[in-house]
This record gives sequence, C-alpha cells and structure tokens, in this order.
Amino acid sequence: MAHSDFDELDRRILNTLQDDASLTNAELAEQVHVSPPTCLRRVKQLTDAGVITRQVALVDPAKVGAQLCAIVEISLDVQAAEKMAEFEALVANEAAVLQCYRVSPGPDFVLMVQVADMPAYHALAHRLFATHANVRNVKTYFSTFRSKFETRIAV
Repeated sequence: MAHSDFDELDRRILNTLQDDASLTNAELAEQVHVSPPTCLRRVKQLTDAGVITRQVALVDPAKVGAQLCAIVEISLDVQAAEKMAEFEALVANEAAVLQCYRVSPGPDFVLMVQVADMPAYHALAHRLFATHANVRNVKTYFSTFRSKFETRIAV
C-alpha cells in the first residue's frame, strides 16, 4: 500500500492510533466516525500492508532507571557491506541501543542509546566500541534536556 493509496479514513485511523494505540476497536471506530466492522477491516488492511508495524507502550526512561540519553556517532575502518551488516548485528543485540541509523555524509552510523548512568554508558561503550576491531572513531553527545520527543509521523 503506497502513501497515495491512503484515503481520509486511513489517515484518521493512523493519526488516532498514533495518539493512543490502546483504544478498543469500538472506541477507535467512534473517534474516526465509521462502524466497528469497517474500522477493524481497515486496521487489518493497514497492518497486513505493513503500514502499521506494531503497537507499543511508551515508557518514561527516568521512571525505569534509564536516565542517560546518548547520541553516538560511529565511524568504521572498513565500510564494506558485510562489515556494516556485522556492526548492525552487534548493536541490534544490545537492549540499550534504541535506534541505529546508517548515515551519510559524516560518520557511518548514528545510535540513540538510553542507559541508567555514566558507568552504564562506559560499560556499553567498552562492549560495543572499544573491543570491536573495525570501530575507528566514536563521538558521543549526552542529552542534558529533552525538549521534544515524538513518535508520530504526519500522514
């Protein structure tokens, strides 16, 4: 399903679910102004098409002891496809790495990391970066204040 295939109902469903995915089908149908069977069918179509990839709960990092947010730039020595995939597999297995992006130009990767504190970050950096032979450079920025955090995508 391409973006151009969305009609107004699809957009209303997606926007409403991005605000609150815990709504029951009946509640969602009421908010988007359609019958529950129509709503259920549309949500299933959006899910089957891969537009809705999953439904999650957003957790306040500070309330679960993950108060330090780090934005980490990684440059590799060798950028061959298999070396890039190897690094991605390494960070994919690390729970503290919330997001991993291949980027260009500049570093090869940018990671979003959420950990308890500086000792936890140092342990992660040692595990992932210092002991990985292909990591050439690491530059880390530590968040001092989060002024905006949004998961919504405009549709």
